[in-house]
Amino acid sequence: TVRGAVSIARRLMDPLAELVKIDPKSIGVGQYQHDVDQAKLKKSLDQTVENCVNQVGVNLNTASSHLLTYISGLGPQLAQNIVPYRAANGAFASRKELMKVPRMGAKAFEQCAGFLRIAGGENPLDNTAVHPESYGIVQQMAKDLSCTVPQLIADKSLRTRIEMEKYITPTVGLPTLKDILQELDKPGRDPRDTIQVFEFDRNVRTINDLREGMTLPGIVSNITNFGAFVDIGIKENGLVHLSQLANRFITDPTEVVSIHQHVTVKVLSIDLERKRIQLTMKEE
Repeated sequence: TVRGAVSIARRLMDPLAELVKIDPKSIGVGQYQHDVDQAKLKKSLDQTVENCVNQVGVNLNTASSHLLTYISGLGPQLAQNIVPYRAANGAFASRKELMKVPRMGAKAFEQCAGFLRIAGGENPLDNTAVHPESYGIVQQMAKDLSCTVPQLIADKSLRTRIEMEKYITPTVGLPTLKDILQELDKPGRDPRDTIQVFEFDRNVRTINDLREGMTLPGIVSNITNFGAFVDIGIKENGLVHLSQLANRFITDPTEVVSIHQHVTVKVLSIDLERKRIQLTMKEE
């Protein structure tokens, strides 16, 4: 459908903003998801989505109210207040402007500011995960190096000259300073590395193309208590039995694999009549 095609295109542009529209339970989170307490499952899944959104951060000038509800400190009411304020007053130029949003208090601002990004704003630090309360530290670092904050962000050689011990205080420890420098190394809102494009074996189109001993790339599609099913690019998924997941003894498949993990498997046997494929991940 056109709607589905648009959703796929939006996932390419901004995966997180599009995927939060989907109920996490609809994605499929495990074999027994309908057998557990649904209230506890919903709470756990919502918490996972919230953690992901806050880890990545959102663009304050493009985020929907639905996406903003997952930001710590906002909630549905403040998220809904931000969007009409933005529509009436134009794009946010700085994080400080958030304080003009109706019902935005100092505590809510303190909790949410570090997770909201403003690209091309008045302060380049507004497009990083550095919290406004730490801006002074970065400004002092720049001053000590006789440069501006934008120059400090742009020039890695300047950042290597920073002596972090000089900026440790009773309220700001070394771990916080390391986080700040790490964010300056990669400003923006996406902490993920460059994705590796996955490809199935192009020579394998159907189960009839398989041969015992073949080594193939695959993706873990489901995990059970007796092993893991792996998508190898054909209609039928192959099974890696618990005993074939690792060279060592394991009692739980999740010790070795996770859903959607990229793996390399070897074909042990093929049952054409029953359409079953036995695989192994053991190393020789």
